[in-house]
Amino acid sequence: MEANYYTIIEWIGYLGSAIIAISLMMSSIVKLRWLNLTGAAIFSSYGFIIGAMPVAFLNLFITLINVFHLYGIYSQKDFLKILQIKTENRYLDFFMDYYQQDINKFFPGFYESFKNKLFNSEDYLCFLIIRNAAVAGAFIGRKIEEDHLFVEIDFAIPEYRDLKTGRYIYKHNQLYFKNMGIKKLTADPKNKKHYKYLKKMGFNEVTDNRKKLVLQKVLQ
Repeated sequence: MEANYYTIIEWIGYLGSAIIAISLMMSSIVKLRWLNLTGAAIFSSYGFIIGAMPVAFLNLFITLINVFHLYGIYSQKDFLKILQIKTENRYLDFFMDYYQQDINKFFPGFYESFKNKLFNSEDYLCFLIIRNAAVAGAFIGRKIEEDHLFVEIDFAIPEYRDLKTGRYIYKHNQLYFKNMGIKKLTADPKNKKHYKYLKKMGFNEVTDNRKKLVLQKVLQ
């Protein structure tokens, strides 16, 4: 019985260490903070249980630091703005080149189409998402009807994948689309993460005219 008890305690230590290690691989600051907080809290508990006070208090301190920073992240009022641009834009070219690998993970084939100049038409709406004076992401949509926009790409850089940017586009700034006569947005998610993201943004499953399942949002 005693051996099993010590084995459980040992695994608690391993678990805390593993979560802390995984947190350091996160590109999203928010995910890093949450995982690091969880791992540090577990490892701090482990330290108190085995009587290793330096381990316990150090990780308790790390836990409190993460709580402090997460409070700052969630309470901070960010300045967000849409900056409409042409698809032929030198900064946009640089942005796409710089985040090429990440873009291909979420939007397979998009980068190649963009570089082959398949998006240089008046039918495309393109803008950068500005967050606290930094470029947080890029959006390109194609008009398939006068009031219907197909989302080709809605990409946020790793540092800003905390849903604030998405909520600004799809929830708090619907008037931007309405003023352009757009009433519906449709997207074709290429992976589970993108699907879950769109669902959180208020998109629902529908069948298009080719009998294909896509996600669509009707603007209120």
